[in-house]
Amino acid sequence: MEFQKITPYLWYDSQALEAAEFYCSIFKNSEIISTSEKATEFNLEGINFVAFNGGPYFEFNESFSLFISCENQEEIDHLWNILTKNGGSESRCGWCKDKFGLSWQIVPQRFLEMMKTGSEKQIKNMFDKLMTMNKIVIEDLEKAFSKL
Repeated sequence: MEFQKITPYLWYDSQALEAAEFYCSIFKNSEIISTSEKATEFNLEGINFVAFNGGPYFEFNESFSLFISCENQEEIDHLWNILTKNGGSESRCGWCKDKFGLSWQIVPQRFLEMMKTGSEKQIKNMFDKLMTMNKIVIEDLEKAFSKL
């Protein structure tokens, strides 16, 4: 594995390989680099990760999440459905947890564009709508953004 300056290091009880295989099945440009009893190295979309079998001492929480910038609603729906099924869970404002407890933010690029270009009122309207959502619906954000 080529080491990058900063590498996310994810602690699992005993499911490091299972988690890495799950994540690699979701993203097209992904691969398992190496695996052993204690650790699995993998790459998602050009970012190297290490998944570690460290035992039941620590669990994931919302203080760490992976942010996914999505091109369209189809990509949001696809990722949301995969990550929240089989033990995953939904949360507010585009946040969810996968079946291993890792938090993800599934966010449309359009949201980021509106944040950069909107007036204070447009951004407030959009945020008010965002606070009512679990999975983000781009069309609903755009309607709120356009309200005068």
